[in-house]
Amino acid sequence: MPPNPVPSRTIKVAPLRCEFCDATTESEFLRHQLAMTHAQLRVTFLFCALFYLCFAATDLIWVGYSLKTCLLVGARIAVAAVVLTCLALLKRRPDSIPFTRVAANIVEVAGAAGFLLIAALRPTEFSLHAISMSIVVIVLYIYIPNRLIYAVTIAAAATAFFMLLAWQLGGMPTLELATMASLLALTNVFGYVAARRYQILWREEYSAQMVLKNLSVRDPLTGCYNRRHLHEQLLETEISRAQRYRLSLTVIMSDLDHFKAVNDTYGHYGGDAVLQRFAALLQSMTRDSIDSVVRYGGEEFLLILPETDLAGGELLAERLRQTLADTPVDHEGQQIHVTASFGVASVDFASSTHEAHDNMIAAADELLYAAKNSGRNRVCAQQLV
Repeated sequence: MPPNPVPSRTIKVAPLRCEFCDATTESEFLRHQLAMTHAQLRVTFLFCALFYLCFAATDLIWVGYSLKTCLLVGARIAVAAVVLTCLALLKRRPDSIPFTRVAANIVEVAGAAGFLLIAALRPTEFSLHAISMSIVVIVLYIYIPNRLIYAVTIAAAATAFFMLLAWQLGGMPTLELATMASLLALTNVFGYVAARRYQILWREEYSAQMVLKNLSVRDPLTGCYNRRHLHEQLLETEISRAQRYRLSLTVIMSDLDHFKAVNDTYGHYGGDAVLQRFAALLQSMTRDSIDSVVRYGGEEFLLILPETDLAGGELLAERLRQTLADTPVDHEGQQIHVTASFGVASVDFASSTHEAHDNMIAAADELLYAAKNSGRNRVCAQQLV
């Protein structure tokens, strides 16, 4: 059997809180969903504000003109004001994930508290309030995008306070109270199950997109970036960044020595094992999420090292060369000894006008072949100006 490719980052969802176990993945997901989250919050916030304001008419119908009516209308206006304020602030902070969460929590708490105050001021209608409370619970779980754990906490607390008010102020028979409590508890369960399902489905969809994206930019055997991704985005991005901030950028072209002989002696599975071992070595000795390892050709690998000068690149190449030479590759009980040659090219954009990224790769490639022509298993380096 051929060796397995280097695995990508595992994407798992915690079953209860329905978030990615990996905090970085969860943050990336929230960033990916942010525009849709804001759109849903805008619609829900406007609906909530209109809901509270329009139902002020029922206060007049049930209570009439009195001080209590003023308190009820004031409570509705206060909730609508909080909602609209959060909506306005969201427009000013469209890229902030923490602020989006805070706004969602404020609106949920304000909406629930406002409804409880209205119920307390109209205590003769708790049977009707229970219907509205069910709608509030569903909105908290499903229609306001928020962390599931926050939605559960706010909805459960609001339900408990509502039942306490119904017991203290409603004057309802015990059996009716028990029935109401059961129905609201069931509403919370259904709300949680529905919200959990949505949270998991959104993350599964995102996971599938990330897997497809990962497959499109990575080499399936080694897990390194592929050459298409290098030329379409990766190197151009690093060149632009180094130019903008006037930093050093170093590239290392590496190639396994006498790789054809490895394939001829140990077969293609043996060659694949060597490629994977070399790729794993390159990835383990470079900085995660900073440096990039690209499978440039069959047995050629390119390293892109941001904020690294020539001395740093040459030192890394020498460490890689020495480690590979000293560590044979295990394959089906056999020890495969391999070496590699390295070409290191560096540009200091603080003092250089070097612009063409193809020249950096070409220079590193020429240095690689200089290393091969001078005996292999060595490093050749040059500062580009």
